[in-house]
Order: sequence, then C-alpha cells, then structure tokens
Amino acid sequence: MFGLGKKKTEVITVEGMMGQHCAARVKDVLMAVDGVKGVKIDLDAKTATLTVTDAFDPTAARTAITAAGYKAL
Repeated sequence: MFGLGKKKTEVITVEGMMGQHCAARVKDVLMAVDGVKGVKIDLDAKTATLTVTDAFDPTAARTAITAAGYKAL
C-alpha cells in the first residue's frame, strides 16, 4: 500500500554524460535494473539518484552504466 515502508535511495556518480541525450540513456539503462523504481539524473552534479526496492543490487546498476559507455563511480 502507498506510504508504507521507508523510501530507499541510492546515489551514483556518473562520468561522461554530456547532455540530455546522455541523461536519457543512463536513465533508461538504470530503469531496466531489477529493483529500480525511479531515476532522477542531475547533469550538473553528474549524479543519478535512484529510488529502489530491497531487490536492488548496486553492482548491477554500475555494470549497466558502464555497459552503456559511461563511468560509474
């Protein structure tokens, strides 16, 4: 039910994003990772803030970013 449980977030620094196209690509690959329910990209801060469930694996998210041609820190 909505509102139950704690909201969980994970912030990943992403190097190599140059504009909105890059941000959209990173968002798309992260949304495909198990346990990711939402992604907000901040190009200025070079971060991806993810809303996640207990099924989320940070290593899988970083691997997806790297496979898309960016560097996850």
